[in-house]
Amino acid sequence: MSRRIVGPFNRVEGDLEVELDIQQGRVDSARVSSSLYRGFEQILQGKEPRDALVYTPRICGICSVSQSVAAARALADAQGLSATPNGDLAMNLILANENMADHLTHFYLFFMPDFARQTYSNEAWFPLIAERFTAQRGSAIREMLPARAQFMHLMGLLAGKWPHSLAIQPGGTTRSVEMQERARIQAILYGFRQFLQTRLFGDSLEHIVALDSIQALEQWRADRAIDSSDFRLFLELADQLQLSRLGRASDRFMSYGAYILKGSPTFTQGVWDGGSQPLDTHAITEDISYSWMGHQKEPKHPFNGITIPDAEIEQAYSWCKAPRLNGRVMEVGALARQQLDGHPLIRELVIHSGGNVQNRVIARLLEIARVVMLMEAWVRAIKPKEPFCIQGAIPDETQGCGLVEAARGSLGHWLKIKRGRILNYQIVAPTTWNFSPRDNQNQPGALELALQGAQTREGETEPVSVQHIVRSFDPCMVCTVH
Repeated sequence: MSRRIVGPFNRVEGDLEVELDIQQGRVDSARVSSSLYRGFEQILQGKEPRDALVYTPRICGICSVSQSVAAARALADAQGLSATPNGDLAMNLILANENMADHLTHFYLFFMPDFARQTYSNEAWFPLIAERFTAQRGSAIREMLPARAQFMHLMGLLAGKWPHSLAIQPGGTTRSVEMQERARIQAILYGFRQFLQTRLFGDSLEHIVALDSIQALEQWRADRAIDSSDFRLFLELADQLQLSRLGRASDRFMSYGAYILKGSPTFTQGVWDGGSQPLDTHAITEDISYSWMGHQKEPKHPFNGITIPDAEIEQAYSWCKAPRLNGRVMEVGALARQQLDGHPLIRELVIHSGGNVQNRVIARLLEIARVVMLMEAWVRAIKPKEPFCIQGAIPDETQGCGLVEAARGSLGHWLKIKRGRILNYQIVAPTTWNFSPRDNQNQPGALELALQGAQTREGETEPVSVQHIVRSFDPCMVCTVH
């Protein structure tokens, strides 16, 4: 057996290293290390509760809206406050704008360039991939970046700026939308739809969302030339490289439910463990057995969690804690959301091959199509003359929980207030779930499980299979360790 450390990874937000034990050309076990500590949970202690709306978006420059929404919902829960209908619609549009931009960025800039490596130079599809996706030089980059920039103009209209907007509040959003601005937002969405339909999918969003089985997906692929769209090109290399056999984790999925309207999520909340189950958030704990953290002897619910760094913990190998649900490892992200929401194609893919590299990417792209269609409906539902935000008082002693689905999965903020100040603030981010270290039962985290069995090629120092698996989760390490 040989041991290899891979990292720090490029094209990853933050710092990540992976230690691999390799036996006979396959990964026998893995340890995933989040190697940068930041300390936002300590920064927030003693602050005025609304300060969370200023500090938490600065955890990350690409997920800042998700952090804003989670903080706003935690404060709203502490106040017993509900956003106005317009506030819900505007918040969903802002969050979806960031999430869909993240999905697009991941596919074009983070994930696909790995297939333009010389490792694959002998593959029949390589010339197409190299011309389209070579990092910084591919033709796809020149098309995607302007489309993404135009799409992000929606953020300016609704949130004032990005990242680190203060428009998102417990009672809604501070930026109202006039009739002419609603028309402009519709025009922005129309332009983004055109890019998706001509370049990403080569088909209408409605047709992509309607793909309801593996057979339908295979027929769609067979009916189109390999270079007809970027999605079609991905399906070709996924089939040729058997990405459906790469990176399978626990097949247990969790979603907090995405895009709240009238108190209910548009995408279903729940847990999948061989079947759909309700989510009990009281069963969430964080374990620090293998984390550089101290002063917590057993797993604790985030309301009672402690975050005190201790770099001298002997068996530790990560700044990341180990979140668990009823002691079980969960995978979160677009695949989990679409599986819990019951999209028939995703359900069949998971039954057939579980959570893997191919299925995570398909779910992410399918989600782009679904959410952009929802965004179009949300804009139409806005009533410009009605309130977008209401205010409420924060009790001197209270607590609240804010749950949201970021691009990468389930994000939760847990807040305790005493004497009008923040007593405790605990954050469990999506990549904290997916990239967690082992726990007190020695259970590997989701990525550590997914890496087991990955095949390495002769002479590789950074196995390309490991790169694909890591990036299929779209990690955001600065959110992981906050």
